[in-house]
Amino acid sequence: MEHWSLDAMWWVTAVELPVLGGLFWLIWRSRQEADDRLDDLAHRLEVGVGQAREALAAYKLEVAKSYATTGYLKDVERRLTEHLLRIEAKLDSASVTGVRP
Repeated sequence: MEHWSLDAMWWVTAVELPVLGGLFWLIWRSRQEADDRLDDLAHRLEVGVGQAREALAAYKLEVAKSYATTGYLKDVERRLTEHLLRIEAKLDSASVTGVRP
């Protein structure tokens, strides 16, 4: 019996403890690398979202600067309609007097 317990003690001391220690170290190192990569990815995501927000804000500003307002479009429509009505009136008066355009 004593021989088996000595073999078991030797096995635990010489093989199992170093193997378990190595496994623990590998798992701990993998965990640290995963945490570092996750932190890096989170930082990149924050930077990307910030850039996207800045680009969207710049685009909104450009749209606000370059596109006409509804009031301006109504004013242009009114002026065009007035000009077309004047042209129509001139054409009508010319046709009544017999002058061809």
